[in-house]
Amino acid sequence: MGIKVALVGNPNCGKTTLFNALTGTNQRIGNWPGVTIEKKEGKWKENAEVTIVDLPGIYSLSPYSLEEVIARNYLLTENPDVILNIIDGTNFERNLYLTTQLREMDIPMVVAINMADLLERNGSSIDLKKLTRELGCEIVSISALKGTGVSEAAKAAMRAASNNTTPILPVYENELEDTLKFLESKLPASVPQTQHRWYAVKLFEKDEEAVTHLDLDETTKAEIDARLAQVEKDKDDDTESIITVARYDLIEHITSNCLKKHSTGELSISGKIDRVVTNRILALPIFALVMWVVYYISIGTIGTWGTDFVNDTFFGEWILPGAASLLEGMGTADWLNSLVVDGAIAGVGAVLGFVPQMLVLFFLLSILEDCGYMARVAFIMDRVFRKFGLSGKSFIPLLVATGCGVPGIMASRTIEQDRDRKMTIMTTAFIPCSAKMPIVALIAGALFNNNPWVAFAAYFIGLGAVIVSGIILKKTRWFAGEAAPFVMELPDYHAPIAGNVLRSTWERGWSFIKRAGTVIFAASVIIWILNSLSVDGGFHYITEENGGASLLENIGNMFAWIFAPLGFGNWQATVSTILGLVAKEEVVGTFGTLSSMANADLAMEGDPTMYAVIASEFFAGSGLVGISFMIFNLLCAPCFAAMGAIKREMNNPKWTAFAIGYMCVFAYAMSLMTYQFGSWLVYGTGDIPGTIAATIVLVGMLYLMFRKPAAKEHAVSLAKSV
Repeated sequence: MGIKVALVGNPNCGKTTLFNALTGTNQRIGNWPGVTIEKKEGKWKENAEVTIVDLPGIYSLSPYSLEEVIARNYLLTENPDVILNIIDGTNFERNLYLTTQLREMDIPMVVAINMADLLERNGSSIDLKKLTRELGCEIVSISALKGTGVSEAAKAAMRAASNNTTPILPVYENELEDTLKFLESKLPASVPQTQHRWYAVKLFEKDEEAVTHLDLDETTKAEIDARLAQVEKDKDDDTESIITVARYDLIEHITSNCLKKHSTGELSISGKIDRVVTNRILALPIFALVMWVVYYISIGTIGTWGTDFVNDTFFGEWILPGAASLLEGMGTADWLNSLVVDGAIAGVGAVLGFVPQMLVLFFLLSILEDCGYMARVAFIMDRVFRKFGLSGKSFIPLLVATGCGVPGIMASRTIEQDRDRKMTIMTTAFIPCSAKMPIVALIAGALFNNNPWVAFAAYFIGLGAVIVSGIILKKTRWFAGEAAPFVMELPDYHAPIAGNVLRSTWERGWSFIKRAGTVIFAASVIIWILNSLSVDGGFHYITEENGGASLLENIGNMFAWIFAPLGFGNWQATVSTILGLVAKEEVVGTFGTLSSMANADLAMEGDPTMYAVIASEFFAGSGLVGISFMIFNLLCAPCFAAMGAIKREMNNPKWTAFAIGYMCVFAYAMSLMTYQFGSWLVYGTGDIPGTIAATIVLVGMLYLMFRKPAAKEHAVSLAKSV
């Protein structure tokens, strides 16, 4: 029979790194039942009978956040065979707080001291033998980053599960222990003996969820309340604080016996770096410089070389002509040749052409995440966000969303306050994700000679949209109030681990490629069909002899007027934008199919490349139109998958509609102002009605940003009622 190991630890203790080291690529991703926080399970690569479950990073098992509820419920109801508790050795005392709570669950446990090598480098050490005696369970020293001790930790967990080795229950002072025994005696018979101590502690803490779950009768509740009231009177404190102090007293005892500290008073290397990169004055310029370098390498140089090769050589000179020649040699019909070459291959190829740029971008972002810098960025942005009513916690989903908007939206679950969580959900999709970056790269390549400033600007346009939205929404009654406090553990800097970086890059890249091979393929075929058939003069397939406006052109022209004030009122850009709501990659896929089908005409002019077709046919060679198009597609409603995530997280049809509607209106307003005001600056002339409309929008937006905030006392009640 298999063994199930639950990995439990504080955020940034190295838990997920350990999970990856134990499971490799043998992982299964899903959601916890009833919620949308990501769940990871994997088989230990040395023994497929051992299942590793990566629980959310938590600081305690008290129900203050969804992660803590999930972790606690899993340990109580799913009956893992053993807990592998990961402790950050460099934050030994703080990590032990969770350990004291895990000891009360009477589940076999092994403690893995991670980053003990860093502790020793600083001249400190942990006496593992003494710690074993104190906790009553096996202790192993590991380095999840280096992979040392990882196998030993898993083997220790197997031994603990097989031998049912539970840790020693923490022993508090006599009066507290007497009260806990009294509470155990009041538990219903349905509570397993192994969980008596746990539920007694929860009753002492007045844990509402635990009390509700126990379903005690009124007489028992009254007896318990009377006993706890007497304890609070005797201690002159509330029971939750009493048990917290008792735990820290116990931690102090363990620490004094097991931890040998050595402090020279000098800052660590990480501390010295942080004095620069988190400096109040230098932090933001350094962050901007780092992101510019990332986009310069991925969009402006190395990534572009690969993309140019894939687009122009691999597909443009090899695959497309080769497929066309093969089909012609087989004597297939012209329509089939066009369907395969211009439809399927060109559409999918247009998206796959940006894979080199995406891989380089993912690689660089993974390095920044793995070395510890991105954790500092969240800390830096907390200072900025807090000035506009947002919390630094809102930046965590924005970081996740650079890979994909769906997990970014799901990551909003870490935010306790309902109003801040809803606002984060509504703004997370503004950040350019992997599906939107090809749009940015396409505009940069077709109209700006692959200038990295386009991608750099796109990222900060997304951040700017988040900040402006935060200011506007915080002035409303639904979102008024102070931002939630932001506490985050900053890990020490370390050299990126190649395996972690490559794994993260591959996971993001493969997700991008799979969408190109499925959704984009199907959409490209549909685009070809609609663009090859016409009803002008009767339903027919369009040829040089038998022309007419295609069905796709007719559909696009029906909606093109909506986008005309934004500068891209042609049917091609309209169709691409609408299909982008299905999958953002399809904006590029649609352009790829349409440009391939228009290639024959441009080939006569000597420049039949996709970029040339897009620049001349779809944007009339105007960089301003391209920027307006990019802004709208970056900020408008995300793809269907992300909309589904919004629906699940909001759990309310009205809020879902409001979120999607807000994004579309905001995107339209920003694009309208960009094109209308930009026309006067770039061309010296513009559309008078459009300029008037843009001016009205600007005045309205400034009013919403600088008006007096709504009364805070109504914020919570109104938010709950919507």
